[in-house]
Amino acid sequence: MAVLTLPELRDKAVLITGASTGIGAALAKAFGAQGAMVGVHYNSSEDAAKAVADAVVAAGGKAHLVRADASKSGEIARAVEETAQAFGRLDGLINNAGGMVARLLYADMTDEHYEAVMDLNGRSVLAATRAALPHMKSAGGGFVINTTSIAARNGASNGAGLYGSSKAFIANVTRGMAKEFIPFGIRVNAVAPGVIETPFHERYSTEAQLKAQLATVPQGRLGTTDDCIGAYLFLACASLSGYIIGQTIEVNGGMLMP
Repeated sequence: MAVLTLPELRDKAVLITGASTGIGAALAKAFGAQGAMVGVHYNSSEDAAKAVADAVVAAGGKAHLVRADASKSGEIARAVEETAQAFGRLDGLINNAGGMVARLLYADMTDEHYEAVMDLNGRSVLAATRAALPHMKSAGGGFVINTTSIAARNGASNGAGLYGSSKAFIANVTRGMAKEFIPFGIRVNAVAPGVIETPFHERYSTEAQLKAQLATVPQGRLGTTDDCIGAYLFLACASLSGYIIGQTIEVNGGMLMP
């Protein structure tokens, strides 16, 4: 996918959580192509993360690999600090790490499942952003982009309900943070992908489930990671989106039109 050149992003230091695969990997490469310094966060997929870091460098950017369990506040905060130290600054944070953990109906919910899902999708955003805030203040501003989901709007189904609820939490966190941080020149927004063909759905969705979802997409196809890149680059550039605060961009092929 050809990417528009955005000089504003050159030499910006950006941490992308969950950057070893899927949307996060595509974003890391895209920011690398803009000449940015990219913190490539991963947890278990070390080889994939190293390949992404190599691609960032090959595209013209700089990369710093950082490993952390995003569901643990201390670890993801450390990832932020290590990235800021490696680059000498931090201008942007993309809270992309997350997952369903498992499909489980509300009727079968356990405290353990609740904690696992909410820690991974919710606590990680709070902890990473809290750690990033002082660095962005020192830089005179910056941006935070949270990855939510179409599931935050439609309630999800087939055991994905808690995942959708955790993403709805992030959608509202985005609005609250936007109000709190804009006095410091830090813009907070979100992107809500629809059904995107990534390892996420390879893990959590059956072929029949994907086929059923495809039937509800007016554009007639499932999304790709490349389909998501433009929304994040747009929100990262103050010259393009400087007066857009606390918003969520829906990237779903028309599957949901709020």
